[in-house]
Amino acid sequence: MTTTLTSKSPLRSRLTGRSRPRPRKAGWGAVVSGLIVVIALAWALVPGLFASGDPVNSGSTAPLLPPSTEHWFGTDAVGRDLYTRVVWGTRQSLLGALVAVLLGMIIGTLLGVIAGSSRARRGSSTGAKGSWVDTLIMRIVDVLLAIPALLLSLSVIIVLGYGSINAAIAVGITNVAMFARLARSEVLGVASSDYVEAAYASGGTRASVLWRHVLPNSLTPVLALAALQFGSAILQLSALSFLGYGAPPPTPEWGLIIAEGRDFIATSWWLTVLPGLAIVLVVLATNHLSTVLRDREGARS
Repeated sequence: MTTTLTSKSPLRSRLTGRSRPRPRKAGWGAVVSGLIVVIALAWALVPGLFASGDPVNSGSTAPLLPPSTEHWFGTDAVGRDLYTRVVWGTRQSLLGALVAVLLGMIIGTLLGVIAGSSRARRGSSTGAKGSWVDTLIMRIVDVLLAIPALLLSLSVIIVLGYGSINAAIAVGITNVAMFARLARSEVLGVASSDYVEAAYASGGTRASVLWRHVLPNSLTPVLALAALQFGSAILQLSALSFLGYGAPPPTPEWGLIIAEGRDFIATSWWLTVLPGLAIVLVVLATNHLSTVLRDREGARS
C-alpha cells in the first residue's frame, strides 16, 4: 500500500516543516489602533469632557506658547489652546469623513448593483453581449477613476461652493467609482451561485432574488472598503481644508488648524506637527483595523 503526499497532507507538512497558512492574529497593533479610534470617537462625541476651553475665541493666554503641562499642545498665534482646538476639530473632521464615505458607498453600490444585475441573467453570471446599462455605467466609472481624487474633488467644490458640507460631498463623489466597481464584481459573482439558481428555479422574480439573495451576500466586501476609505476621506478632507476649501476660520478643523500654523512652522513647530500627528494616528489606526477585519472575514469565509 502506498501513500500519496499531497500539498495538504499533514504528513507532508511535518516532513517539510511547513503548515497551512493561518489567519494573522490581531495582536497589539489592533489593540493600539482600537484605543486610538475609541479616543477619537470620544473626542468627537463629547469634546467638552476632554477640553473645557473655548476652541474658537482667543483667550487671555499668551500666543505661541510651546507645549507644557498647562497647554499640552501649546497655544496658537492668537492665544487659543491648540489641544482644545484639535479635540473640538475631531467632530468636524470625522463627521465630514462619515458623510463622504456614506455618500460614496450608497451611490456607488447602487450603480454597481444596477450594472451587475443588468449584465447578469438567469442561469449565467454574464450576458452574451452584456448590457448597454452596464457598459454606460462602467464607462462613467472608468472616467472617474482616471481623474486624480484631489483634482476631482476640487472641481466639484468649484461647482458647489466652499464649505465643510460641500467638501464632504466632493470627497464622497470621488469614492463612488471604487464602490461601484466592487459592488458590480460582487453581484456578478454571487449571481452565478447555486442558491441564486435555486431561487430562480423555485419561481423567484428577478427583483426578489436580487433583494433577498444577491444584495445581502454582496455587501461584506463593500463594508470592508467603506472602513478602509474612512481614513482616506479624513486625509482628503484635511487636504481640502488646508487649501481653504473647507470650513471657514475660526472653525476648529484639523486641516484648517494646520493651515493656520504653517506660517510659524520655523519657530513654532507644534502648530503643524501635533495636529498633523493626530491626523496620521487616526488614519493609520482606522486603516489597520479595517485590514484586520477584512482578514478575519476572509478567513471565516
